[in-house]
Amino acid sequence: GFVHSAFTFGYESHILKSSVDGSQVPPGALLSYLQRGLSYIEIESSLAESNENNGVMGHDNSSTLLDVHRMLTSGSREQLLPGGTSDIANVMEDVTLGKDEKDFWIQEKDAYILKGHTAEVFQCAWNPKSSLIASCSGDTTARIWAVPSSLNAPNSTGGIGGAASSNPAATAPPLILRHSKDVKDRDKDDKSSDVTTLEWSPDGKRLATGCYDGAGRVWSETGELLLTLNEHKGPLFSFKWNKDGDRLLSGSVDKTSIVWDASDGKVVQKFEFHSAPTLDVDWRDENSFASCSTDRMIYVCKIGEKSPISTFSGHQDEINTIKWDPSGTLLASCSDDCTAKIWSPNSPEPLCDFREHTKEVYSIRWSPNTNQKLLVATASFDGAIKLWDVNASKCISTLAKHQDPVYAVEFSPNGEFLASGSFDRYIHIWSVKDESLVRSYFGGDKGGIFEVHWNAAGDKIAACFSQSSVVVIDPRM
Repeated sequence: GFVHSAFTFGYESHILKSSVDGSQVPPGALLSYLQRGLSYIEIESSLAESNENNGVMGHDNSSTLLDVHRMLTSGSREQLLPGGTSDIANVMEDVTLGKDEKDFWIQEKDAYILKGHTAEVFQCAWNPKSSLIASCSGDTTARIWAVPSSLNAPNSTGGIGGAASSNPAATAPPLILRHSKDVKDRDKDDKSSDVTTLEWSPDGKRLATGCYDGAGRVWSETGELLLTLNEHKGPLFSFKWNKDGDRLLSGSVDKTSIVWDASDGKVVQKFEFHSAPTLDVDWRDENSFASCSTDRMIYVCKIGEKSPISTFSGHQDEINTIKWDPSGTLLASCSDDCTAKIWSPNSPEPLCDFREHTKEVYSIRWSPNTNQKLLVATASFDGAIKLWDVNASKCISTLAKHQDPVYAVEFSPNGEFLASGSFDRYIHIWSVKDESLVRSYFGGDKGGIFEVHWNAAGDKIAACFSQSSVVVIDPRM
């Protein structure tokens, strides 16, 4: 029966001839649409009960697919409603989402959509001192957007630089930071000018961007190009400011890491220890940092030293992300070997070896430096986010709601909440205290989510999507 039904559906719907990417269709989508359709029919039937004298069909029980067929073949849908189809719109929002569910879901009308990029958006970052957002994309540009303090405009879906919007603040276009002069003539498969990474300086006055062509650039917050850094021979995947904002650290596919003088763009020191592409770098303090690679190694380096001051070898596959804890004492790493580890410069062996994920672990984040216990959050391609107590060296929570790989996870500034973004197109906001899911937003046709980022005040979250959009939500709405 199931095989016959699947064949019949595939044959009659011509689904095999569709150009839709099946990987972008969430599991259970067909059932969801059918259930929604049945709900609509029940609404129509319920409204029709008060109009039985006009010959309208009434239903005492829940509708079935056969009832739907009878209704659609016996006459127009509009005759089922006392007031015509407009009555559906009046009641649909209340029926589709109950009162509690309305408080749970962040609606599309309450999201602030920033449109303008013409390719996937890899990364987004809030300015630490203002309401500006920077984003970088495969369209060869980075953009700086001004976001209003309040997102409760009647319609903000046009965004800054997008279509017309009733929000006055949305009329100002973004600053476009172009990384290629020949964008129109560029082949769509040419990735040489993709802008792969970015980060604001600690004072918020400069923006560093890294490009697939190996060049780093420093821009003012008003979009002026200040410096171009040309030393790497391969794509930049990580570009970080130190806390003083006077040096930059880059990691490249050319296997090297470079420390730059941020005032004049000169190379302070080049580190050539890895035997394969460098995927991530992270400052420990003003003079030392860590780097990780597809060679499965982590090196802790110090400016002025010709050899690593610490070496960590324990992962069995490429290492995706490394992060120092707020005090610079412990280093967290995550890998395609499905594990996350915690390291101390005082020991070559990991202090913690977290092995409960079943697929690649892509992202790892420390909880903020608060009075709460020290936690690490990991996001994996198995669809789960896990919270780990570092002192106890154990998993204390598994947050399992996403249906596809989770690329992004980040604690709120006060450490009370956790935001996650997945290729299932959902942003979920979790309570760290009781592990509950408190808010959600569905990105629809915007595609998968590469990154989520809280602003400094902790009252807004920005997320970048694979289908060229940046979305800003207020978790309090």
